[in-house]
Amino acid sequence: MPEPKSRKTPEYRRIANDLRAAIDRGEYQPGQRIPGENDLIRKYEVSRNTARDALAVLRHEGLTDTRRGAGNFVRQFKLIPRPANERLSRSNWGEGRSIWSADMQGRPSSEDVTIGEIKAPERIAGILGVPVGGRVLRRSRVHLSEGRPVQLSTSYFPASLVAGSPITQPDSGPGGVYARLLDLGHPPARFREEVRARMPLGEEAKALKLAAGVPVVHIVRTAFEEDGTPLEVNEMVLDGNSYLLQYDIDA
Repeated sequence: MPEPKSRKTPEYRRIANDLRAAIDRGEYQPGQRIPGENDLIRKYEVSRNTARDALAVLRHEGLTDTRRGAGNFVRQFKLIPRPANERLSRSNWGEGRSIWSADMQGRPSSEDVTIGEIKAPERIAGILGVPVGGRVLRRSRVHLSEGRPVQLSTSYFPASLVAGSPITQPDSGPGGVYARLLDLGHPPARFREEVRARMPLGEEAKALKLAAGVPVVHIVRTAFEEDGTPLEVNEMVLDGNSYLLQYDIDA
């Protein structure tokens, strides 16, 4: 029995499915150009809008990149695994390895860091337990992998806690800020992460150079001392097409 018309796969989806399957079979290798709008129009006898929508599906799924004036190419950039347990383990930062390096696993990477003392925003003051308008140190970073911006990260610390320490400097030293909190006698003992997916704000999309329709992963992490005192709040915005979140959970 024919499928009811209302339930048929839209033509642009069918074309996108064909292209995705061809990529999965290896017919198009990373870095190789896939058929463009004109190719799809001729092959499938569809409108330009339909061909354009099909290519947009693959781009939004993170399978392809568009190069202005050159076409659409199978994405070469590999997903960044984010091993939540390993990266936050004291055996990582306590031994002088940064959290960011745990994600990169040897890939070329860099950070643009901006630091300053500000009045605590209300939401941050509530988490850190400081008065609204109290002083906090803000560390804002743009993380790049292979020259591509993949994460925005902003950390907040009670200013009195970190005053005069390397945490106030762009390079906080081996092991990063958590190792420096250990040096200060306030090592993190527990972390809480709240994770959600959403569409990016305009400035986030611009900073991460996101294509239209690409979501972000928004993570808010709080670091706590052994007695439950909050030490840091870190708000992160990750390119949803660049990361693979990994969690190891003991039964």
